[in-house]
This record gives sequence, C-alpha cells and structure tokens, in this order.
Amino acid sequence: MTSGDDTTPDATRRTVLLATGAAGAAALVAGCGEYGEEGNGGGKKDSGATSEPAPPGEAAGSAPAGPELARTGDIPVGGGAIIKDEQIVVTQPRANEFKAFSSICPHQGCAVSAVSDGTIHCACHGSRFRITDGSVAAGPATQPLSAEPITVAGESITRG
Repeated sequence: MTSGDDTTPDATRRTVLLATGAAGAAALVAGCGEYGEEGNGGGKKDSGATSEPAPPGEAAGSAPAGPELARTGDIPVGGGAIIKDEQIVVTQPRANEFKAFSSICPHQGCAVSAVSDGTIHCACHGSRFRITDGSVAAGPATQPLSAEPITVAGESITRG
C-alpha cells in the first residue's frame, strides 16, 4: 500500500485486534507477553516454572503452604494450641488428626484464651467450642468457630 492510496485505510493494532475477535486478541496478547518486559533487556522472560513434579501430597500448580504455624509435637492429643499472631487455634482431637479454627469467638469477637478438656474456651463470656469441629459446646455463642485450612507435612503444620 502506498501513502497516496486513499481507498484503503492503514491497518492499526486496534483494527487488527478488532478484526481477529476476542480469541485472536487473547492469543496476540499472550504471545506478546513473553517478550520485551521492562527491565528484562527485551529478552524472553523467565516464568520461574520448572518441569519437576510436585512433591507428594501437594497438587501440581497449587499455592505453596504458608508459614509454619506449629510442629505436630507441640499440639497435645485431646487438646490444642492458640497461635495468637495468626488468629488460629490448631487442635489434635485424636492422634495424628489435626484441625484448625479461627481463634476469634463469633459471639462478640473476643480472642479465645485456652484449650483444655476437649474444648476451646473464650474467657470473655464463657463460650466453649469442641476441638473436633469448632461447634458450640456451651454458650452464649450460637455460631461455631470457623474452620481454617491447614496442611500437615511431616512434623510441620502450615496454613493452607
């Protein structure tokens, strides 16, 4: 096309993207994302991905576990431990069975204060929650402690 030809407009990036539709635009954008990233000298970016399989017990592509909350040996069978900084209670209702719950009482938002006799205690108003499932064992709370996801790998208990 010559600059003197007024019958056909110049193709712009916008008209190419519009003409290719959403699928074509997505493919074009995805392809362009591999190159020319700022601070990368215009070369291909390193995604950090490896071809190694995921460790046993961890799904491929899953998010890495959070920081360690506790060691399995720190959680007594039939009891638990409150991790104040993480606002979580980790319990071990039966040997090698670990559960986790929010350490914030649903009654009025107080932090729970102790774990004993198979229950998690809130000192503010006397509510007690079962270490097996966070359900209410004694009120005034009417809602259970919310369950929190944890991962147990070897001796380490992490969030997630």
